[in-house]
Amino acid sequence: MGYLSASQAAKKWNISQRRVQVLCSENRIEGAFKVGEVWAIPDDAPKPLDFRMKSNKEEKEEE
Repeated sequence: MGYLSASQAAKKWNISQRRVQVLCSENRIEGAFKVGEVWAIPDDAPKPLDFRMKSNKEEKEEE
């Protein structure tokens, strides 16, 4: 299993690097951990849902 940095995950998921860092700090990306000041994210980790969007909030409520 390989790991991605926050900037690599941001490019893969088409979101900002800062948003990836926030998701990591909120433990929303399973398997992510910090090495010094850099986040290590499993390369097979799925992109978490963005609950700031109404459509995803509704999906969460259904679960």
